[in-house]
Amino acid sequence: MKAVLRLLSAVVLISSGIALAPGTPASAAVAPGSVLSSSSAALPPQLGARATGRRVQYVSTNADGITITATGLVLTPKTGKQNRVVVWAHGTTGLADRCAPSTNQNVFWPEAQDAVEELLKRGWTVAAPDYPGLGTPQAHPYLVGNSEGRSIIDSVRAARNLDPALSTQYAIDGHSQGGQGALFASQLAPSYDGNLVLRGTASIAPVSNVDMLAPIIPGTPGQGYLVMGLYGLAAVEPTFNPNTVLAPPARAKSAVLTTGCLNEILAAYQNLTAEQLLIGGALPAPVVAKLARNDNPAQTSPSAPMLVVQGTDDAAVPAFVTDYLVAEQLEPYAPPVEYVTVPGGTHDSAVTDTTVLVADWIAARFV
Repeated sequence: MKAVLRLLSAVVLISSGIALAPGTPASAAVAPGSVLSSSSAALPPQLGARATGRRVQYVSTNADGITITATGLVLTPKTGKQNRVVVWAHGTTGLADRCAPSTNQNVFWPEAQDAVEELLKRGWTVAAPDYPGLGTPQAHPYLVGNSEGRSIIDSVRAARNLDPALSTQYAIDGHSQGGQGALFASQLAPSYDGNLVLRGTASIAPVSNVDMLAPIIPGTPGQGYLVMGLYGLAAVEPTFNPNTVLAPPARAKSAVLTTGCLNEILAAYQNLTAEQLLIGGALPAPVVAKLARNDNPAQTSPSAPMLVVQGTDDAAVPAFVTDYLVAEQLEPYAPPVEYVTVPGGTHDSAVTDTTVLVADWIAARFV
């Protein structure tokens, strides 16, 4: 499999006009963040009024350190440009290529547009990665944090390669899946981001503690998230097959993972009972352990100050999970953590209700 990935990467690099010496591994060909292609991108009207957009294919690495191609957007403010980069790390969109926000405005969610608009108002260039496997040949390792974190950091490098005037200082603003990816990026930064300087990470309703969360999902309307999580695990654990734990009624719906995006996936699975979703109605303990190993942030120390935001009425990431993340897993580390709860806030409204608060916090980190 690794040899195949290297070959695919080499093909992409060659087709992009970057020559490789015979026998050169793709992983040694160009540095992470190198831009393979760049083209004008149509933006949602809310953002198009404030920024010009470029869709980029850029070099990143997967969780095993193998070179891959990733995609995303770089949004440059039309006025008041400050030459700082903030990454917008998006929430769950789906697993299929059509669920890449850089090419499908239908999954550039309204709350994401609100957050990005506020960042652009501050004059910051916004790097908005799709994450590996969304818009590229490989499977999307959904919720695998070391995959998301690398693509987040490399999107900053890509933005600076497009615009050398951009500072090495950057910050990350992420929601849900992206909030989790932001925390992973903060863990990875000291060993991965080179001469970049991470000033702070804002994480809104981050996925965490999946060993607490996954067992309570079966039989609830959000169980499509769990199905995606199992397929995300399979993308990095070749010995794991989701069909070994999914029950026949759930397996019969698997086509939606390739034809639909988040809302279609949630609708397909929401009415199944726990027993219709999973064989025996529950995840085996070894599978829960594998999910936790790949998906849980805060396994090592973050490297920069953190802001965590959580709505009290969040049905997708319950508040008690984030309470535990902050109190038991983040606050003991050296970087300071500010925790803001949004009374009555839902999974999405927690983003919309705090766009100014988050941007103000980021502004205070930049020097």
